[in-house]
Amino acid sequence: MMIQPKIRGFICTTAHPLGCYQVVMDQVNYVKSKGQFMGPKCVLVIGASTGYGLASRIVTTFGAGAKTIGVFYEREADEKRTATAGWYNTAAFEKIAHQDHYFAKSINGDAFSHEIKQQTAELIRKDLKQVDLVIYSLASPRRIHPDTGQVYSSVLKPIGRDFTSKTVDAFRKEVKEITLSAAVEEEIANTVAVMGGEDWEIWMDFLAKENLLAEGVTTVAYSYIGPHLTYPIYKEGTIGRAKDHLRMTAQQLTKKLQNLHGKALISVNKAVVTQASAAIPVVPLYISLLFKVMKEQGTHEGCIEQIYRLFKDHLYSPHGLGCDAEGQIRIDDLEMQEAIQEKIAALWPKITSETLTQLTDVEGYCDEFYRLFGFNAKNVDYEMDVEAKMKIDSL
Repeated sequence: MMIQPKIRGFICTTAHPLGCYQVVMDQVNYVKSKGQFMGPKCVLVIGASTGYGLASRIVTTFGAGAKTIGVFYEREADEKRTATAGWYNTAAFEKIAHQDHYFAKSINGDAFSHEIKQQTAELIRKDLKQVDLVIYSLASPRRIHPDTGQVYSSVLKPIGRDFTSKTVDAFRKEVKEITLSAAVEEEIANTVAVMGGEDWEIWMDFLAKENLLAEGVTTVAYSYIGPHLTYPIYKEGTIGRAKDHLRMTAQQLTKKLQNLHGKALISVNKAVVTQASAAIPVVPLYISLLFKVMKEQGTHEGCIEQIYRLFKDHLYSPHGLGCDAEGQIRIDDLEMQEAIQEKIAALWPKITSETLTQLTDVEGYCDEFYRLFGFNAKNVDYEMDVEAKMKIDSL
């Protein structure tokens, strides 16, 4: 079939297998161009098929020569629809890794479930014995609790009061006002249950109980804080409450890992275009503006550049982790530079539908969004018929 992008709201309902392959290959080539470093040897990535999780798998494999197991929840193609981008990404990653003689296996299923945790444990025990790095990079809007069966759904809302600001329909180039109602207590609790640290802690407790964590193990969860501009919807909203819980979980896990001389860390990353960030009101407009300002400064980074820097300059640097006062690694340091944020704050009130393309890099935002699904990649003929069904080697 000939596959074209179909945008519906903030999601794309199609993905292109050859385009996803090229996007993954671009990231692999970036890591190879930067060179190898002394890093982890056996890695588990939970949430491994897109964004920062995929970048972590690529960096540890091609930057440190690590063996990796990736866990994700993606959909294979059928007669009526393409596979998800994460499925194609993983098929591409494994193919490239195996061609270069690296170990890479994957597990597809609900990472919140006991069943998938058990399958993962069996695979680690069989092929890796133990892991010395666990990356937690899940981004899901809902979670079924593995013990109670209760379904939790997260919400993107402010806390305490309603919030009104500007947002953008990037594909229609329309700036509009949006008002988000304040979350009630149940919505806050549900968001923490989905996006907080409970499942991360369950994973680490289970792996420790199964004796699958190596001496000196490190585990890292990814987070975001953002600027004052987005505080009401992010840092001070329901998501921010979940991120606070994630940070407290890291502290608890570090205490639990003391007997292994291990540690749990939070990496606060830069705003990038992901399927998750595209769903958050206000944030896409901020990202479009951020892209323009950072590109002008020559400091713009995507997922792969940040994660390579995280591993080489922080997690496995001879100079130490370089944490902030709260014990977090700040890979958002370039985004949060005072000069960058001052310029964004000055431009923000001037953005309208009429000035959008002039004041922001909304075209760059849209391009990155398309690339998430394998579109707009270089050297790919999108007029060509392609086979939508594609197998992942290890599944």
